[in-house]
Amino acid sequence: MSLLSVSGLGLTLGETLFTGLSLTLQPGDRVGLVAANGRGKSSLLRVLAGQVDPSQGSVTRARGACVALVAQEVPGPLLPLTMRAAALGALPAEARDYDGWRVDVALDDLAVPPELRDRPLAALSGGWQRTALLACAAVTEPDVYLLDEPTNHLDLARIGVLTRWLAALPRSVAVLAVSHDRAFLDTATARTVFLREVASRDFALPYSAARAALEGADEADARAYQNRMQEAQHLRRQAAKLKNIGINSGSDLLKVKTRQLTERAARIEAEARPAHREGAAGAIRLEGSASHARALLAFEDAAIAAPDGRILFRTGQKWIVPGDRVVLLGPNGAGKSRMMAAVRAALSGAGEGVRAAASVRAGISDQDLGQFDANRTPHEILSARFDLGDQAIRSALAGAGIAMARQAAPARSLSGGQKARLAMLILRLERPNLYVLDEPTNHLDIEGQEALEEEIARDAAAALIVSHDRAFVRAVGTRFWRIAGRRLDEVESPEDFFREAEAGGG
Repeated sequence: MSLLSVSGLGLTLGETLFTGLSLTLQPGDRVGLVAANGRGKSSLLRVLAGQVDPSQGSVTRARGACVALVAQEVPGPLLPLTMRAAALGALPAEARDYDGWRVDVALDDLAVPPELRDRPLAALSGGWQRTALLACAAVTEPDVYLLDEPTNHLDLARIGVLTRWLAALPRSVAVLAVSHDRAFLDTATARTVFLREVASRDFALPYSAARAALEGADEADARAYQNRMQEAQHLRRQAAKLKNIGINSGSDLLKVKTRQLTERAARIEAEARPAHREGAAGAIRLEGSASHARALLAFEDAAIAAPDGRILFRTGQKWIVPGDRVVLLGPNGAGKSRMMAAVRAALSGAGEGVRAAASVRAGISDQDLGQFDANRTPHEILSARFDLGDQAIRSALAGAGIAMARQAAPARSLSGGQKARLAMLILRLERPNLYVLDEPTNHLDIEGQEALEEEIARDAAAALIVSHDRAFVRAVGTRFWRIAGRRLDEVESPEDFFREAEAGGG
């Protein structure tokens, strides 16, 4: 018996996001939902959770089935609450006294340290806030989990915890996860749905294998469409010949045959469906400027300290030269953010132990997208920074996947993926020779991640990168610095760190 089924589902919110979607979730299903930014993934989850009405089609839930949506952002009313209080509040009021024990069980299963359980959510990192929302869902013991970007803001150790937690769920439970984390999808899901405006695809395969199957299916569709169009053209040529013969001979039979051939060709053309072509959500293009400095950044045994002054580690003597793409590895709390802050300070001329060359033009992107004011419109943001002219700005924004209607609305109204693409557009227009990127793939769809990988890999600029996205790190990194104890060591590969971090060893 299915827990949740969808038939002919469609949703239009200003524009058509998807139509004709049919989907069934059975007990034990572990499904990944993949689509480009702005294509309706989060909206679909809200429809499945009963929070938004579809434009067409139906959603059927098994009698008594509990469906829990774990959203990307913490609702405002929960922010003042502690993690424990938020999870307790997810239970029905009448059950909190005798079922309150479920809260500690859920927090234990999610490996939440005791010292974090009684802190307000507003004081926690984005990763722990995401864990708190998962705990709020878990205490209700749902039959279906709907997870919206569950790995965003998680380090590799927490991704490992999440993956093991999902694997340990009862086989009676189904999970549908929206994610752009390719490694997570391959590990945590066994089925992949590619959401499209029409003709969404469903494969009983994890992401990488499903992606290959999708490409094969699209190629087959393209060949079938081409064959049908050739058949229609052949019928039309036959009809044209018969028409001429019929006119010359005055044969009514040939006129009827001509009409039949023409109508058959028209039916074939009307029924044939072109192969799917994914419309780009927006180009990711980075245009670095050249630098002749031997070392763009020099670390002279800098002491990286916590906010309270405690030394987290020392960098030793290290350099970043043009073409280097250095990935900084370390568990949460090891000091990656503090080192990135020290680099930003050096770029502004205020750093200690970190020196930037005079020729450095830095392009900085932080994981919270704080490099632009979200209360201003995308058009205003670019106009204030770059002397491009109105039409060039509009074209640049459209090329980044931000439609005209969105360009004049506050940037806070953009989806997470669109904000990330706006940040990448700002980087491109700044033409840096050194990128300082903190979780640059957060919110970017897979298409955007792959485009960013390609641009960084072929750009002559240097980069210092913090990322928990294993596929991205493997694709772009040329050097790897690992925080180990109180030292910053250069290692040949990130793979040992990945294995240890996923196992919980950091």
